[in-house]
Amino acid sequence: MAATKEDYGAKDLAVLEGLDAVRKRPGMYIGTTDSQGLMHCLWEIIDNSVDEALAGFCTKIVVTLHTDGSITVADNGRGIPVDKEPKTGLTGVEVVLTKLHAGAKFGNASYNAVGGLHGVGSSVVNALSSRLDVEVDRNGKTYRMEFRQGHPGVYTDADPEHPSPASPFKKTRKRSPTELREVGEVSKKTTGTRIRYWADPEIFNSTAKFSYEQLIDRVRQTSFLVPGLSITVIDENIPETGDESIDDVREVDGPLAETSATPETQGAGTEDDAAGKADAVTAPAPSQEAVDRHMGRHPHARVEEFLHTGGVIDYVDFLSKGEPVCDIWHVSGEGTYQEETQVVGPGGDLHAQMVERTCGVDIALRWTNDYETTIRSFVNVVETPGGGTHVDGFLNALTRQVRRNVEANARRLKVNLRDSATKVERDDVMTGLVAVVTVRIAEPQFQGQTKDVLGTAQVKPIVTKLTDRQFGEMIAGSKRGYKEQSGRVLEKIVGEMHARIQARKTKEVTRRKNALESASMPSKLSDCQPGNDDIAELFIVEGDSALGTAKAARNSMFQALLPIRGKILNVQKASVSQMLANKECASIIQVIGAGSGATFDISQARYNKVIMMTDADVDGAHIRILLLTLFYRYMRPLIEHGHVYAAVPPLHRIALTGKRKGEVIYTYSDDELARRTAQLNRDHIGFDGDIQRYKGLGEMDADQLADTTMDPRTRMLRRIRMEDAAQASEIFSLLMGGEVPPRKQFIVDNADDFDRANIDA
Repeated sequence: MAATKEDYGAKDLAVLEGLDAVRKRPGMYIGTTDSQGLMHCLWEIIDNSVDEALAGFCTKIVVTLHTDGSITVADNGRGIPVDKEPKTGLTGVEVVLTKLHAGAKFGNASYNAVGGLHGVGSSVVNALSSRLDVEVDRNGKTYRMEFRQGHPGVYTDADPEHPSPASPFKKTRKRSPTELREVGEVSKKTTGTRIRYWADPEIFNSTAKFSYEQLIDRVRQTSFLVPGLSITVIDENIPETGDESIDDVREVDGPLAETSATPETQGAGTEDDAAGKADAVTAPAPSQEAVDRHMGRHPHARVEEFLHTGGVIDYVDFLSKGEPVCDIWHVSGEGTYQEETQVVGPGGDLHAQMVERTCGVDIALRWTNDYETTIRSFVNVVETPGGGTHVDGFLNALTRQVRRNVEANARRLKVNLRDSATKVERDDVMTGLVAVVTVRIAEPQFQGQTKDVLGTAQVKPIVTKLTDRQFGEMIAGSKRGYKEQSGRVLEKIVGEMHARIQARKTKEVTRRKNALESASMPSKLSDCQPGNDDIAELFIVEGDSALGTAKAARNSMFQALLPIRGKILNVQKASVSQMLANKECASIIQVIGAGSGATFDISQARYNKVIMMTDADVDGAHIRILLLTLFYRYMRPLIEHGHVYAAVPPLHRIALTGKRKGEVIYTYSDDELARRTAQLNRDHIGFDGDIQRYKGLGEMDADQLADTTMDPRTRMLRRIRMEDAAQASEIFSLLMGGEVPPRKQFIVDNADDFDRANIDA
């Protein structure tokens, strides 16, 4: 029988105690219960160790991935307090791992700038774990405590070396003494915390998967943001019979530091340390004895170590792709602000109090000769992918200073200040920008527990002021050594502005619908008839002589011709403004009609295929490379979506005689010619000994060019693919960039392996 309204009373109210609320509504604390939530739990535990490093008490963190799916995070920080907390009567270990919103980060006595802010990280992970074990080294002893789904107790493992959530568990009764036990002794100077947990399958759904790649990215990122902190990842999911010749399979070696760091020694290093910026450096790793004792012996485990000393400057260098326009610029400093906050009084009650906060700012930035933007932002080493007030302050100052200096150098940069359309926008400034923006503040205000966006309003004016002053000196060239670099940066940004304006104008032109639009195209374009957009082809033809033959050979219903004069500009070395000023490059962009750079819109492309039709010689190959560089740098989606092709014209024409007189055979290389003529001789088929060799497309008549190169029924095309954009970028930078020594070395190293037949392979 259903309850009535009159039956509703206090007995119907459910009271969830302790961590039961977390298990009931996990999404409130970790966002989701899929892969994202699974990784979020790991971040919470790692961030606690990182906070010890930020406070100056930790120099090493070890993350171990066990074969049973559990994870251990160990550090050499101060260790979780083991004495009793006066208010609850529980040990510090139990308070931290079972009480929400509990920890040292609320009073600001032990921590100033931290990543774990809300005091729920460790306790939430504990609640969502089928088992969690913690060991603490303090006071010359090792203490241990165990939990099942957030409840303290004692496990009885059949094999202590291989603990399991399925082992018998005796739950601690309420109001009973805590189950923190002394299990060993260590040196008086040894301190640290080790937490091993098993994510609860009852909480996380079947799609939740652990990502090793995300872990490595996060660890690498943290090592950049906390200079001097060594972080090691040990993956035991490698067979113990693994091949030790594999690079990433080696034994753990080196001593584990037995003393925790002090604020004076945190981040200290030699001159060699300051110069080193490589990932996975040879840094002191945990000792074999420590690994054996705490994590089990797995001599073939995969080990990756990260240690950086250059901070955000190293991080920007790591993130930068392509040719740099300038060196890495650094903005740093701090400011203070007033904030009203709730403070815990002596009696444990909260009251409002106005406090003075310090905001530390550390920013590194660089422009590259590309159109992609990479901005990473952090608050106390916690990434804020949604940005926030710190990023807003940085970009506002950046845009304002760039505009001011563009106006001051308008004549040199060829900017018409009277034209209201020629105004630098934020997108122009951000194109090709690589930046890392970090701030460190006490008790930051985030939007939600997942900390995606910083909301502390007082941070914005501090970041703006520092960026205004320091970046202003750099971009104005008033700071020593920055004049030439600032000139290149301003030229790039102005070039992006012109590209954006040109793209907008191109989109405003009606696509191939009236005579006005045809008149706006380059006069040398021989366009095809409208209405065939799905099959329209643009042939970029080398030279006027080939153009004449191609006009007679093409099908004007769907084939358009655009001649170019010789070798176009090498855009890998040129700036955006130089590219746009080049007549050939500008014509190609205008004819394709989809814009360029960051504003390129492939849906606006006027042709389904763009075909490079050049001579079958070295010069023709060079022209194709220059064209591909233009497409890759400014119209990359054309290549990515398979719309760029290279025509394959023949090199030789063999005219048959005798019974097969009138037939011809085309060959495309000297080797193929030798094979075909040898085959004809073996088959006793006659052919004219005066074999025609084409020096260029212009030597063919219209029928020959149509049959071999232009007619879709008989031609051969080679589609240009780009399976790995990052690798392609490196190759283009090496072969077409402005740095001559690397290209020279590449030629020297590969000269012996050169095969001319592989030019178009």
